[in-house]
Amino acid sequence: MEKRLQELPKLAQEAKKENEKYFARLKKRTPKRLDYLMQELHDKEFEKTDCLTCGNCCKTTSPIFTDTDVERIAKHLKMKVATFEDQYLRRDEDDFKVLKSSPCSFLDLSDNTCFIYKVRPKACAEYPHTNRKKFIGITDLTIANTAICPAAYNIVENLKEVLPLEGNKKVRRK
Repeated sequence: MEKRLQELPKLAQEAKKENEKYFARLKKRTPKRLDYLMQELHDKEFEKTDCLTCGNCCKTTSPIFTDTDVERIAKHLKMKVATFEDQYLRRDEDDFKVLKSSPCSFLDLSDNTCFIYKVRPKACAEYPHTNRKKFIGITDLTIANTAICPAAYNIVENLKEVLPLEGNKKVRRK
């Protein structure tokens, strides 16, 4: 897994322009079944992918913490919301609440488990978001996630195989 994680940013960067063009075309003619297809690809990938062998998302990026997330986690940790925010969170350039540091403060690096798994942020629970409804609206996020999550990378590559998009071909009319 370590070797794959080292290669992943380069592979994702090499595929980035192709993925951007692919998703731009897909947005113009989005199949009605896209969300179902993404769910199938997501489920198939996660049948063989164990996030505990990777944990790269928790080691390298921060989820966005909603107010609901903060309240739930602070309660679980028996902390006041303000204390939790002061200790763990900061505002990013887009004014979202994110972790002050990485890897995640709640990640056990010995086995990639999460101390707050049962009450983790919604963004963590849904990561890498490849099975989200209205998937077509988060293609930029998905492209970014291909550099972090091997499963997201594989899902996008599999999507391009099962749903190839042809360029505009000139049709000869008689």
